[in-house]
Amino acid sequence: MAMVAPLLVLIMFGSLEVGNFFWDQHQVLKAVRDGARFAARQSFTSMPCGGPAANEDQIKNVVRFGKATVVSGVDRPQLYYWTNNSTITVTIDCYANAGVDGARIYDGIYSARPNVPRVTVAASVPYSPLAGVFGIPAGGLSLNASSQATVFGI
Repeated sequence: MAMVAPLLVLIMFGSLEVGNFFWDQHQVLKAVRDGARFAARQSFTSMPCGGPAANEDQIKNVVRFGKATVVSGVDRPQLYYWTNNSTITVTIDCYANAGVDGARIYDGIYSARPNVPRVTVAASVPYSPLAGVFGIPAGGLSLNASSQATVFGI
């Protein structure tokens, strides 16, 4: 028992740490996806091609806190160690909607638009391991996620 116990404890805590890493990665991925969905439902004027989003702070709040409204001191981030919004980036690019002979490639809400805006929301959060309470560093690990969505403009 004295020889096997340290190995079993190492395997047990190692599997807990790996599971926690994947759970936190999943949380960041879901948060970024929610932020991209929120950004896609903004108006075309607030999401200009190649420019900054007019409501970038709200998009970042949706990613980090799960809500767009003003964040107060009682609100908790998706991950307890996600300390600031600077780890989140919101970029808007456009792809041409010009087809052959003046026809548009995409119809519907994009039929009158020469460009179709697409928003990309990404986050890179430094990972804080469970073993950090024992002084074991994360080794530079970070949780990275990115999601894209076409702006609906409605």
